[in-house]
Amino acid sequence: MMQLSEIWIYPVKSLAGIRLEKAKVTPRGLEFDRRWMLVDENGVFVSQRKHPELALFHPQIEDSFLQISHNDAAKGSIRFPLSPKEESLLEEVMVWEDVVQAVEVDEAVSDWFSEILGIKVRLVYMPEGSLRKVDPDYAVTPDDITSFSDGFPFLLIGQASLDDLNTRLENPVSIRRFRPNFVFSGGKAYEEEKWREFQISTHTFYGVKPCGRCIMTTIDFEKGVFAGKEPLYTLSTYKKAGNKVIFGQNVIAQQEGVLATGAAIALKK
Repeated sequence: MMQLSEIWIYPVKSLAGIRLEKAKVTPRGLEFDRRWMLVDENGVFVSQRKHPELALFHPQIEDSFLQISHNDAAKGSIRFPLSPKEESLLEEVMVWEDVVQAVEVDEAVSDWFSEILGIKVRLVYMPEGSLRKVDPDYAVTPDDITSFSDGFPFLLIGQASLDDLNTRLENPVSIRRFRPNFVFSGGKAYEEEKWREFQISTHTFYGVKPCGRCIMTTIDFEKGVFAGKEPLYTLSTYKKAGNKVIFGQNVIAQQEGVLATGAAIALKK
């Protein structure tokens, strides 16, 4: 029997995640997942690929606020409302090749991040009216959207896949290296990469594309530094599709609702 074993969201793109027992499914991803993003002076997204120290920032949802703290307690923390000010001005920002409408959260919040990182950044939010389409080559419908994710609303990984990978590594890695939204128990290693239609509880999801992995999987998220070639190197020896190293499945949903850990998973196709 396959069951949903872990649920994760990453409110600010490239910062640490939050593990949840239940979460709301929305068309663009789990509620609050990657609705915020740091951008540079040119409005281009900032990520752990160039700034691994972003892993040291930890978000937490408290009532109607998002609070972010740093591993170094001396750097303090900052909090702001989950919804932006209504009078906030829309601007265009870049995430990969997509131009997306967003609003700056607050100048003081941006300054806090800038001071800690040592570079000028701003924290922006994707409001409800900002609709970022998924790649039409993989969309289930023309209306499929996502947040500030790399490209798709959800990422699914089987615990069996991680367990198999860890048997091949000298030093096992945590599922947190791969930043999934859903982790499930049961099933065979890597089978999720072939799933096309499945249900978690009564919610239907569609697997659309195995997830290409990047250098972010090699970051030690406890220290905020690159930690060598693993697990990317080992994955490259047996998990490649073309020139991409793959691990996990990108997923799209077609209905809203709440999911909780322990929910049964069943394949439809």
